Amino acid sequence: MIIKNGGYKVLLFIFLALVVLASGCAKTTVVLLPDPDGKVGHITVSTDAGSIDITQAREATVVKGRESLPTSPTILSEGDINANFYPVLAMLPSQPIHFILYFKGGSTDLTAASMKILPEILESIKSRNSQNISVVGHTDTAGDPLYNVQLSRRRASAISRILVQKGVDSNFIKSTSHGEANPLVKTADNVHEQRNRRVEVVVR
Repeated sequence: MIIKNGGYKVLLFIFLALVVLASGCAKTTVVLLPDPDGKVGHITVSTDAGSIDITQAREATVVKGRESLPTSPTILSEGDINANFYPVLAMLPSQPIHFILYFKGGSTDLTAASMKILPEILESIKSRNSQNISVVGHTDTAGDPLYNVQLSRRRASAISRILVQKGVDSNFIKSTSHGEANPLVKTADNVHEQRNRRVEVVVR
């Protein structure tokens, strides 16, 4: 059996049921699930007998052997997927959690709203027992680009420092900075945009 993945990255669960049929072959069920952001890609399941395309969320096909054509796709309910594919679902790693913290203009001071997000970040690190935390600093396009590189670095360092002060192991934090190079909202040069004055924290 050959499986080709096209389009967006997909979560593809291949469940080897290990149910022995009268022919002595085990059957394989292939289910297409959406990405965490809701996007659905597509896959092609091929055997010596032919191919089947799967393009919809929770669509599934069953393969009974190399000489058998995959069955016509059917939509499985979420209940069926949870019941029948639990061993596979349980082995999947948790998806990363993304946080965005915003700053006052030209400074490393968080906005009041972003200050309230810090406990949520710390709780997610604790609950996941995370040892892989990314802290990425950014600025808007206002001011000198070289200064903005330094400012974004100081913002990332400030957040990393807060996390460490709250008990996070510094060895688990990877801090980087982009200056004004990767804005959340694209603007012209020398534009003050609060949504670009940010640090993005990713907890894996």
